[in-house]
Amino acid sequence: QVQLVESGGGLVQPGGSLRLSCVASGNIVSINVMGWYRQAPGKERELVASISSGDSTTYADSIKGRFTISRDNAKKTAYLRMNSLKPEDTAVYYCNAEIWTTTEWLEIWGQGTQVTVSS
Repeated sequence: QVQLVESGGGLVQPGGSLRLSCVASGNIVSINVMGWYRQAPGKERELVASISSGDSTTYADSIKGRFTISRDNAKKTAYLRMNSLKPEDTAVYYCNAEIWTTTEWLEIWGQGTQVTVSS
């Protein structure tokens, strides 16, 4: 069974920082793209940032210059460093990954971690 587990969310004041982690486990041969999405109350889930197996990155315009995505392939882990947080960054943040097992490609979602930016 393949799964993603996020951690690192919490309550932070505007201007503060957090680092989210996403660890993949299970019957994994390789991981292609890993991404972070977020969903605020009453809004659709949106892509925040993604990173390929070759470390190519993409970012949403709303977080460019403030957030940084990275990965450690040996640890099967993706990170999202979030600086200069704003109240509008408040959302549940989800990890997503394209994972090759011994028999198939799977698209896996984590359970989400809450990020709240408030004074």
